[in-house]
Amino acid sequence: MKRQGPGQKLGRREFLKGAAAVAVPYVVSSAALGGAARKSASERTTIGFIGVGGRGGHLLRWIGGDSQVQVVAVCDTDTGRREAARKRVDSRYAGRARGTYKGCAAYKDFRQLLARDDIDGVVIASPDHWHGLMSTLAARSGKDIYCEKPMASTVADGRAALDAVDRYGCVFQTGSHERSNSSVRYACELVRNERIGKLHTIRTYLPTGDKHSGMTGPEPVPDGFDYDMWLGPAPWEAYHPRRCHGTFRWIMDYSDGELTDRGAHVNDIALLGADPLLIGPVEIEGRGTCINDPLWDVPYEYHIEFTYAGGLRIIVDSNGQRGIRFEGSEGWIFVAVHGGALSASDPEILRSKIADDEVRLGRSIGHGQDWIRAIRTRGKTMAPAADGHRTASFCHLSLVAVLLERKLKWDIGREQFIGDDEANGMTMVHRTPREPWRF
Repeated sequence: MKRQGPGQKLGRREFLKGAAAVAVPYVVSSAALGGAARKSASERTTIGFIGVGGRGGHLLRWIGGDSQVQVVAVCDTDTGRREAARKRVDSRYAGRARGTYKGCAAYKDFRQLLARDDIDGVVIASPDHWHGLMSTLAARSGKDIYCEKPMASTVADGRAALDAVDRYGCVFQTGSHERSNSSVRYACELVRNERIGKLHTIRTYLPTGDKHSGMTGPEPVPDGFDYDMWLGPAPWEAYHPRRCHGTFRWIMDYSDGELTDRGAHVNDIALLGADPLLIGPVEIEGRGTCINDPLWDVPYEYHIEFTYAGGLRIIVDSNGQRGIRFEGSEGWIFVAVHGGALSASDPEILRSKIADDEVRLGRSIGHGQDWIRAIRTRGKTMAPAADGHRTASFCHLSLVAVLLERKLKWDIGREQFIGDDEANGMTMVHRTPREPWRF
């Protein structure tokens, strides 16, 4: 049964009055308003998928294939992708559907999916610029949420989503699945329990390489693709196929490039290992080179340094290694991603046992499966909203530092730069959404 959260104690009129600032029409489910109870834990968890393209298609197979799950709806702005996903789901359940299952519904507008009272949780695998808004509206509609990384495309959107998740008591899992790798969690336990001595520096390494879109001019929007809905809160721009599916992340209107793609994995692991030392304010300084292209514009080379109040430094570099190096007063540990292979200054470090009275981070049964279990038990996830917001914010601040190329100071508690209006006005911190998507 859905746990009563602070937001669920609001009456319907009070709830809708408090949400009047959101110009987007949406429907609040009875579960979010303390009405109808959720299905019992003996029944399968009903899930809807928003975005069923590349990563969404993978999650549809991975999470949707869980025996405890019933996929009842899919949503995508691309008719071809949407219908292919619907047929795939119906084919999976053909001949073995249980209960009242009547086939998988398919929607172009995610708000129709969120309006359904019979959906327990949603998987959000839309392009990055949608993550914060969709998560906020999903929380308000009473849904539990699995949102692909990064959690949001701006610091402000991430804060809004986190606040909504907390207010309505949602189970939230950020799609930073690398942190669920057992070797990664073991490495972070070694770091937190000072097997390499006092941690003083973390180096994170990301892929690099210049890219070019080949764009020569706008093209007609293909039939069956709702480009206006795909853009959503992002600024209006003429359509080009290299702007959308698969390559949107090389455009700053939608993503921070590798800083929020692989960066939402490697930096997430760095922050997990350093958690107790992440106190503020933090000084940030960066430099880099952006793609010089008519369409793509994210940095492809960069060097960023974070210095926290306690002296910890986190250094982000584009050198292609794809990993995290924790450096302490008595040694180092390197975590490679993807895969989680470990190496250390002394092999004995990696044979160390974590005692019962030491910091223990637990183990995952599978990143998607942990989310499903948490929905059924109302327990904790491996990558809750607070961690997702912290990691996404770290990545956005990295991009701000690269673009401004001067020393900045960030107030962690207030989530703003200290004494720097230009930095606070950067679109990675806050972007005014295109009408009617303001919230």
